[in-house]
Amino acid sequence: MATLDQKRCVPCRGGVEPLAGQRLSEYAALLDERWSVIDGHHLHREYPFDDFRQGLDFVNRVGELAESEGHHPDLTLSYGKVTITLWTHKIDGLHENDFILAAKIDRL
Repeated sequence: MATLDQKRCVPCRGGVEPLAGQRLSEYAALLDERWSVIDGHHLHREYPFDDFRQGLDFVNRVGELAESEGHHPDLTLSYGKVTITLWTHKIDGLHENDFILAAKIDRL
């Protein structure tokens, strides 16, 4: 089976249930432990950087990745850190795509 970072995000058209329960736990276990599942609804992680420029460069790389995957996180750039929040808006919760993108972001 392919690891998350080897998969591609697929367009979500809605009409599917968000991940929950055991299935959600299984996906969460595949990510770096610094990712948090918040209220069973979204993924959250902060990346530390030494300065603003490093964070900005990272945000730009994440943006390019998000465009190529067709799945877009919320990004907050602050001095010394970038905060990423992921969820699938069409289903108002977590989908496999969120975990795929999180794994690919960690690879950056």
